[in-house]
Parts: sequence; C-alpha cells; structure tokens
Amino acid sequence: MEMFKSKYRIPPARLKNWDYGSPGLYFVTINTKNRESYFGEIVANGVETQNFVETQNFVETQNFASLLPSPLGIIARQSWNEIPDHFPFIELDEYVIMPDHVHGIVLINKPEYNDWHVNKFGPQSKNLGSVIRGFKVGVKKYALEDKTYFEWQSRYYDHIIRSENELNRIREYIRQNPSKYKKRINTK
Repeated sequence: MEMFKSKYRIPPARLKNWDYGSPGLYFVTINTKNRESYFGEIVANGVETQNFVETQNFVETQNFASLLPSPLGIIARQSWNEIPDHFPFIELDEYVIMPDHVHGIVLINKPEYNDWHVNKFGPQSKNLGSVIRGFKVGVKKYALEDKTYFEWQSRYYDHIIRSENELNRIREYIRQNPSKYKKRINTK
C-alpha cells in the first residue's frame, strides 16, 4: 500500500493509462456497504421459497429467479434506467439490480471523440466515474429524503469489455446472477 500524507492509501482500481471517457463498453459492479440487502430479495418465479408468499410485484430477471424489490430497489432500477437522460453519451446494455449490488454494462458512445485523457485523480466529468457517481448520488438522495438508512460501498468495480465474445459471456453472467445468488444464500 502507498502512503499519502502519512496515511495508508488504497491504490486506484482503474486501469492505468486508460481514458474512462473514451468510447467503449464497461462492465460495472456497484455494491452496497457491507453487502446489506437494501434493494429487495431474490424470489423463485415470484414465490418466496422460504415463506411461500406469492406476489405479483416482482421484476423478472430471467427464468429461474427474480427480484422482489424494496422501495429503494425500485428507485435503484429507475435511477439506472435514467442514466442516459443525464448523460446522453451513455447507452445501457444488460443489467440487474440485486439485493446488495448492481451489475451493468454501460456503453460510452462518443463517435467524434478524439481527445484521449489518461485516467487521473481529481474532479472528472463525462466519463465512467461521473456516470457511476451520478447513479449512486440519485439513489442516496432518495434514501435521505425518505429517511431510509442506506450506504454504498465507497468504490465500484469496472472491467473494460474488449471483444464480442467477452460481451456475450458477461451478459450471460448478469442474466444468471439472480439464480446463482439464491443458491449461494441457500447454502449459507
């Protein structure tokens, strides 16, 4: 670990020498603090398997499991879908809101972009970091207004998608995430 002002500093997770405002596909994972399940619960085909409670208010994520969203989960989904309204250069691909995290593929689409800027520490705009920050702020703002306790993990994970094969593999991972999550929870 590096030292900054006599304190340990976690090194940045971003790829060195990469411009996170440049056109490309990015796979992101954003976790809640301590992986708390703020966004709802995974149910099997709309039926909570432990309590046998049937519901019609679930979000189908794929054939095996779905998210029964909490009010904050509904806001997270709405905020994710509104990203292109705030950042017109963004296109959304596959995503899923899970009880304690969000997975999504984001396309930065800037056809006329030719001004490469290496990723650097400090204020940033019109790049992946500003998009994720805006999403996190939107969900947190709702929680504060609703007087709902909620916290994000301070960082997020990103992966630059470099091939169509990789894109398809990540899309499938996102689609399968709810059923794998349910299995992981049931084996604890």
